[in-house]
Amino acid sequence: MQGIGSLWLAVVASADLLRRLAGECDHVVAVDRGLDALLGAGLGCDVYVGDVDTVSDAGRALVDAATEFEVERHDPYKDYTDLALALDSVCRRWPGAEVVATCATGGRPDMALSVLGLLAGYEDAPIWIAEDKVVARILHAGESWTIEGAEGKTFSIIAIAPNTEVSEHGLEWELDHSPLGLLADTGISNIVRSTAEIEVHTGTAIAYLLHQGFIGTVGEYENP
Repeated sequence: MQGIGSLWLAVVASADLLRRLAGECDHVVAVDRGLDALLGAGLGCDVYVGDVDTVSDAGRALVDAATEFEVERHDPYKDYTDLALALDSVCRRWPGAEVVATCATGGRPDMALSVLGLLAGYEDAPIWIAEDKVVARILHAGESWTIEGAEGKTFSIIAIAPNTEVSEHGLEWELDHSPLGLLADTGISNIVRSTAEIEVHTGTAIAYLLHQGFIGTVGEYENP
């Protein structure tokens, strides 16, 4: 995948996932304590962005003496989150870059919701969230996602903007130009049955594909 690996730390992803993503992306951006996650996986970065307020002593020392990567260090008393500043850096350095974010969906719920809002505001190119148990893509109006080889897995789509309309085919329950209420549960816990085609006609939605089999509402588990 051509893109930028944007690493923001809320909960630490596995070292294997970080290594795979770093190998697939052209550049790696460490966002604040995401640097520690990279170091723990034996990886480096191209750019560090953050205020160093949550970085370990070892990570802070590395930032202070950085020679092998660029540093965009910010005052902790700032108006924007480190992720917002990192996305701004990506736009300036690599206009139109595809972004893959990891370590971005756990921890504080207020920060998690803010992360989705920030990532949804990035409209230069496709933007993905990759975690150990799920991959997600933010889809703006006119964008689509073809999912292959995922039969039996759980799929969900949630509108994160008003007036969102979607179509989805190749799933147990299909939609055709159907409106989704903002943050409504209409698209939760579907099942992939064949090659799936997901399209957002208006608005913005986030689509999730769980790596494991279908998880039903009463705890059923089915291997793909």
